[in-house]
Amino acid sequence: MSAGTVGTSGAAEPTTLAAVRRDRHQRRRRWWTVVGILVVLVVAAWCCSLVFGRTYYPPADVWRVILGEHVSGASFTVGNLRLPRASLGLVCGLAFGLGGVVFQTMLRNPLASPDIIGISSGASAAAVFSIVTLSLSRTATSAVAIVAALLVALVVFGLSWKGGVAGTRLILIGIGVAAMLTAVTNWQLARADSWNTQQAMRWLTGSLNSASWTDVLLVAAALVVCVPVLLGQSRDLSATQLGDDTASALGVRVSRTRFLIVVAAVGLIAFATAAAGPIAFVAFLSGPIAGRLVGPGASLLVPAALVGALLVVVADFCGQFAFDTRYPVGVVTGVLGAPYLIYLIIRTNRSGGSL
Repeated sequence: MSAGTVGTSGAAEPTTLAAVRRDRHQRRRRWWTVVGILVVLVVAAWCCSLVFGRTYYPPADVWRVILGEHVSGASFTVGNLRLPRASLGLVCGLAFGLGGVVFQTMLRNPLASPDIIGISSGASAAAVFSIVTLSLSRTATSAVAIVAALLVALVVFGLSWKGGVAGTRLILIGIGVAAMLTAVTNWQLARADSWNTQQAMRWLTGSLNSASWTDVLLVAAALVVCVPVLLGQSRDLSATQLGDDTASALGVRVSRTRFLIVVAAVGLIAFATAAAGPIAFVAFLSGPIAGRLVGPGASLLVPAALVGALLVVVADFCGQFAFDTRYPVGVVTGVLGAPYLIYLIIRTNRSGGSL
């Protein structure tokens, strides 16, 4: 009897191990396939935004402009208008998508995105104050917005700390802070003159209309600094989803990991918001969309960043040319994101879960 049991167990072990390896290989292959397709789609959308518009320019002319050659008509339209705009949309989308999914993963809640927990609202309130009250330049306004986003993130995490950061507590505190900051923003707009109000509203909507190479380089620099930090902590980030005690038992320095992740993610969101305004719901949507594409158990950092870039570039192109009136990119992403937020809340309530 015991010999038969041992034999059966010995036969089952290799079968189970083979199944685990096969499943892991399938997940890895699906991840690479999805990432490859997303890269192709992002590059294609970026190229289309350079070629198509009110005026069509052949890809050969666009390529010559990118190489620095002078092409009549295309040099100004493509080189000075379309290329900085499309590039800013690309880098901001990467930053929003990656920053958003980091918060959602770390706090194990799809509602824990910078749009919801007040970080974007902090940058917005500071930017409006800079425009309306201080009449600062665009560069100074961006700097103030970056600092404010970092400070609001520190306040929200500090208020929600109680032997650790619970996702639900942080979200509720973040929503309250966001509501207060939105009230401050509305009060400033109500007392501003018409010219400053127009400037502030353009920034608040989330727009790539005033894109410049300076903005592109600032966000790109933030990506160069923060992305390696986040990718380097991705394994530890996944471990924290099992709970602090389990992660510590696995050798993860939870406090250090959270600190590095929060600083890097907030930095990405802050620089992207300072450059293009709080483009609505990109950080919120990118993670869930990426999760559905790659399936359970896979890292979402790179896919979510690519989804964010695709959302911003496509939404900006549609806002410019798909309708009779030109709309800022934030209007288009807001139309996409608001129904998903309602759906997510309804689904959570019906499943009996908590936010």
